[in-house]
Amino acid sequence: MKKLILAAAFVACFGVSRAIAQNVNGVKLTDIHVDYIQIRAVRSFLADKQWIALEYGQKVSDYSELYIRDDNAKKLEFNSAIDAVNKMKAYGYELFSVYTEQVDQSSNKPVYVLKRK
Repeated sequence: MKKLILAAAFVACFGVSRAIAQNVNGVKLTDIHVDYIQIRAVRSFLADKQWIALEYGQKVSDYSELYIRDDNAKKLEFNSAIDAVNKMKAYGYELFSVYTEQVDQSSNKPVYVLKRK
């Protein structure tokens, strides 16, 4: 029984050490302490991928700095913007409002505003 507990503890520690922190422009999502954020889905042109651009009031020089990334600076893929809204619940945010942003004359994109609980 002691060996089983020791093995389980070892596996748990290994899993925690390999956990990937999510960040935006190098700032971990756990370190963002603002009342409101907004997210929007960005689709890839060539592949069936969606990334999430997250704004919390940070200063950026390039739109690509808004993507949620892992520790290796790789953009994290999401199933949809709602998938990201659901995942942001773990960081203490809930959906506050949704509005549309005009992309061109014939299409709009939803933008999701989340509020800290």
